[in-house]
Amino acid sequence: MTTTHAPARPIGKAAVGALGVLAVATGALESVVTPTLPLLQRELDMSPAEGALLSIVLLVTGALITPIAGTLGDRYGGKRVVVRLMAVVCVGGLVSALAPNLPVLLLGQVLQGAMVGALPLSFILVREHLPAGESEVAIGVVSGLFVGGAMAGTLAAGPVAEGLSRHWMFALPTFAVTGATVLVHRLMPHDPPRRPHGAGIDWPGLVLLSGTLVTLMLVLGLGADLVAQPLVLLGLVVLLAAFGTGWVAVERRAASPMVDLRMLTRPAVGKSCVLTFLICVGTSAATYLVPQLFAVPADTYGFGASATAIGFFLLPGALAASLAGPISGIGVRRLGSRAVVGAGVLLMAVGLLGLAAAHAEIWHLVLGKALVALANGLCVTAMVTRTATSVDLGDTGIATGLVLVTRVIGFAVGVQVSGAILTAGTPSGSKVPAESAFVAGFVLAAAVTALSLLVVRTMSKGVKE
Repeated sequence: MTTTHAPARPIGKAAVGALGVLAVATGALESVVTPTLPLLQRELDMSPAEGALLSIVLLVTGALITPIAGTLGDRYGGKRVVVRLMAVVCVGGLVSALAPNLPVLLLGQVLQGAMVGALPLSFILVREHLPAGESEVAIGVVSGLFVGGAMAGTLAAGPVAEGLSRHWMFALPTFAVTGATVLVHRLMPHDPPRRPHGAGIDWPGLVLLSGTLVTLMLVLGLGADLVAQPLVLLGLVVLLAAFGTGWVAVERRAASPMVDLRMLTRPAVGKSCVLTFLICVGTSAATYLVPQLFAVPADTYGFGASATAIGFFLLPGALAASLAGPISGIGVRRLGSRAVVGAGVLLMAVGLLGLAAAHAEIWHLVLGKALVALANGLCVTAMVTRTATSVDLGDTGIATGLVLVTRVIGFAVGVQVSGAILTAGTPSGSKVPAESAFVAGFVLAAAVTALSLLVVRTMSKGVKE
């Protein structure tokens, strides 16, 4: 039996600001690996496959944590869960900072993956304490600040790693996350639970989804290497199908499923998930390929950029992404989600095709990456806002969690496919991929992004369906 709770009291600017500070800090901690991946590969003697794994393990963990965090937030209250979740993130940040080798660093990144669940919890708190009109803009602002934190992390990671050490580039944002979590605990009022407490965690669903994601990453990451071993590749594909089928069967029958797949039957949620997946596959190509292209030796077709230089070159894109959140929130409120997403998809396709056609100068890459980042911010924020405001308040965490899970999976799939394209395009005996491999990656990403227009056409003009 559900319990009736008194309405949560409104929150002031200080509480919203605390959520914003937390979004900035977590965004910074999440982003430090991207510009410094070439440096980490050198210092830890990582292979390209290990580097690709490091770049996505946090996201894969986040895909597992997010639906659990959203469900628990709906069930026990967002503040209570977010504080405990961020405690795990802080431990993970310290493990990453102290890591002497790749296995320990991977462990730290796994723990840091809990931060991905903070966004739907923030949306629960915002919707609980703010009126509908203000909550839409606040969701956009929090999303934008998260991306703004990523901008800061992208810019600072290289100088910190090269000036101090790779250990400090994890430690400094971890300290910021710790302080921000304390602020949220002190300033944010408790929100009442919105769902019954009786049901437990769907452990079978968690195990099967974990197996599905890990096997999927293995198939994507090792597929090119396993072409000569078709039986092994076939075995992995069969295992992937078994995990995926088993997970769907368990979730459909579970009393309290990890991911309520019935939510996908709602047009607003289902379409948002499909769009988010396709868009993030396209975005991840630029996110992965552009830094790699910057790092290609200058005596070939690249620029031989250092980690500090790569972070500086990525700054305009991070700035564009940080502005996209608030712009998207306001745009959805005034124009509707279909207009915002459609404009974002077209902009992203143009940016990706531009990167494929012109990448001989640094400004080509900077401009193309900025266009893709702006478009991604517009689209994903619009999808999250649309989903959060189209379901009942008690389902906010589950619905937005589904969208964020598909964001994470789409990004991870895109990175792995892009890495496989570069691996396949690297001549024997060389460590530098052929230029045509980068072109193929950008063109494929543009094609996937363009497919999403077919879904955009079926969307309603407004936020709700």
